[in-house]
Amino acid sequence: MPDNIIIVWFRKDLRIRDNPALAEAAKEAKILPIYINDDEYSNDRPMGSASKVWLYNSLKSLNLSLENNLNYFKGNAIDILMDLIEKKNITGVFWNRCYEPLSIERDTKIKKKLLDNKIKVKTFNGSLVREPWEILKDDDSPYKVFTPYYKRAYLNLEDIKIGKYNISQISFDTNNISSDINSLKLLSDLEWERNLTSSWEIGEKAALKKVNNFLSNGIKDYKEGRNFPSKNNVSFLSPHIHFGEISPKRIWISTKKIEQNKNTQHFLSEICWREFSYYLLYHFPNLPVENLQAKFNTFPWVNDNYLLNKWKKGETGYPIVDAGMKELYATGYMHNRVRMIVASFLVKNMLVHWHKGENYFWDCLFDADIANNSAGWQWVAGSGADAAPYFRIFNPITQGKKFDEDGSYTKKYLPELKNMPNEYLFSPWEAPEDILKKAKINLGKDYPYPIVDIKTSREKALAAYEKIK
Repeated sequence: MPDNIIIVWFRKDLRIRDNPALAEAAKEAKILPIYINDDEYSNDRPMGSASKVWLYNSLKSLNLSLENNLNYFKGNAIDILMDLIEKKNITGVFWNRCYEPLSIERDTKIKKKLLDNKIKVKTFNGSLVREPWEILKDDDSPYKVFTPYYKRAYLNLEDIKIGKYNISQISFDTNNISSDINSLKLLSDLEWERNLTSSWEIGEKAALKKVNNFLSNGIKDYKEGRNFPSKNNVSFLSPHIHFGEISPKRIWISTKKIEQNKNTQHFLSEICWREFSYYLLYHFPNLPVENLQAKFNTFPWVNDNYLLNKWKKGETGYPIVDAGMKELYATGYMHNRVRMIVASFLVKNMLVHWHKGENYFWDCLFDADIANNSAGWQWVAGSGADAAPYFRIFNPITQGKKFDEDGSYTKKYLPELKNMPNEYLFSPWEAPEDILKKAKINLGKDYPYPIVDIKTSREKALAAYEKIK
């Protein structure tokens, strides 16, 4: 009689350590690890271009960790699972839960189909510290404000455990029946994609290395230093967390093991902001497409495609904004402070709908996460839960001077401004002609004039907001 086999369906948990679905399956039977690209066959939002590049490399790394036993499939998830059940002695399908509304809908249908066919189904929390349904107010309604949510759910949270890992305890079904990874069609021939990962190490080992390095060094001035894009006080873990190369629980436990102070507490609160984004998405499933504050449904957006395209290309004439957009396009990442600056500029100085910015981030960010991305854009726009007030408009000149004081970040991504004195770096149009000449800048040719006037555009934004108050 053939051995029993349990399918471990990898999704956003591309690791072998602290992977509850994998650990539980390994206790019960031989395992068949699979990954299904069902982008074209589900109603869920298709992955952005940058995400596909990261995913391709992350899957290759996971396959090595699984001793080359990962099976790749492209198609409708339920059809692929049922086909495997027909071909092999499958007794169960285990996976770690996803929390996107359409993923929940898909998984519910799949679970029913499997159970109807007498296939055991077990699902686990492999992506969050706490799941969205665990935390409610006293009246059983969901929180919309971060601080009381955080205090209730995480402030005194101590009892977090992760499973022990031993690859030698896993017995694989080695009869590999998958297609080649290239059949997933994750990559294109674009030069942009080929260059995107040049500054990144991808995979579980890289994630573990990164968190250890951050907790040894970068966290020491995290609370203040995290706001300065040229400093090494951010973890760069967001893509690794998004693809599940490391779990938030492992990060939480590792952070709790070092000396606790304002920096560690602030870092943990940032982990909780990610949790809060998933919490909002679960309880308000229209978060990616609808304003949480309905009054913004009548906001008079301008939606000028010319302005939008200049923003995308980093040609707004405001150096800190343009540097951020260049960083995004070159690296698949953008520093969080700069994300807020460029987002505020788009929705408040240009009056372009936050959907347009969110869509571009979705395509270009490695860590493009439907919960974080939509919650973050709604926060900046003022339309979300616990959002920044609409009248809080980031001034790109003062933000640049304050958070990139020596200009190193801006000049890294805008080398055409490398000779510009810092006094005029963030407002080059104010520089006298002799300064521009010495810096070899011909405004309008080497670097653009401002696409909007900061003062006038701010006044327009506030006037527009007055109409919906």
